[in-house]
Amino acid sequence: MLNTETINEYPTLFLILVTLFGIIIGSFLNVIIYRLPQMMHQNWLEDFAETFPEYPISVPDKKMNLSLPGSFCPICKTKIKPIHNVPILSWLYLKGHCAYCGTKISIRYPLVEALSGAISYLTYSHFGPSAYTIFCLIFAYLLISAAFIDADTKLLPDSITLPLLWLGLLLSLTGVSPVSLQDSVTGAIIGYLCLWSLYWLFKIFTGKEGMGYGDFKLLAALGVWCGWQALPIIVLLSSVSGSTLGIIQLWMNRHHKEQTTTFAFGPYLALAGWFCLLWKDDIMQWYIFHILG
Repeated sequence: MLNTETINEYPTLFLILVTLFGIIIGSFLNVIIYRLPQMMHQNWLEDFAETFPEYPISVPDKKMNLSLPGSFCPICKTKIKPIHNVPILSWLYLKGHCAYCGTKISIRYPLVEALSGAISYLTYSHFGPSAYTIFCLIFAYLLISAAFIDADTKLLPDSITLPLLWLGLLLSLTGVSPVSLQDSVTGAIIGYLCLWSLYWLFKIFTGKEGMGYGDFKLLAALGVWCGWQALPIIVLLSSVSGSTLGIIQLWMNRHHKEQTTTFAFGPYLALAGWFCLLWKDDIMQWYIFHILG
């Protein structure tokens, strides 16, 4: 435990600091959400050009990473000044528009920052000052990144899901996580095979792919962090929320005469997984008392 005298004496101050830290991290998460898919696309182009030189394709000369180039407006390409890059406040000050070309800036940027701050607040409030809390915050930040990338691109990057899985196993192995190593490994196996089986059953009977392999890996990672016992809750919560919002999206698509019928399942898995990490025991007790009792 990180029970220093300062933390014990000023618990509210540290809660505020953790929340502010989460908001700042949210600004970096926006960078990951925007750039990581582009970085993946660049790598795919390079791999294709190297493997199939007989099919010439255009590969960007300048490689993008999470630090370079510096933040810029995607429309006018002007480098953003630090004063215009303050989380939430800059968006409010600029009234949601680029300071140089006046292009509208999506409200999602401050929302991601606010969401990161809120989740940091709730996570710290629930677990208190401990080493495990730090890793739970990392868990939450990775889930936010994965959820929004999946919502944008229908992709769940291995560079997020696999480190999430291995980090959870490491924490169980070292005893930092309250989930035993046996429960974590079982959670990974059942989590992956659960959606993998549904995928193949759906494909056999319909000839279509109902979900991607990234969903299998994400549920496996959630099984590691929460234990195999939480998997039914995660699947149920994600299915109910995904189905409800999916029906709404279908109705909206038909209303606007759009033909898009694909949905990203990752955001709902991520939300259910984080929810279970914090309140799994409460949900199970409620279920046993009210449903089985």
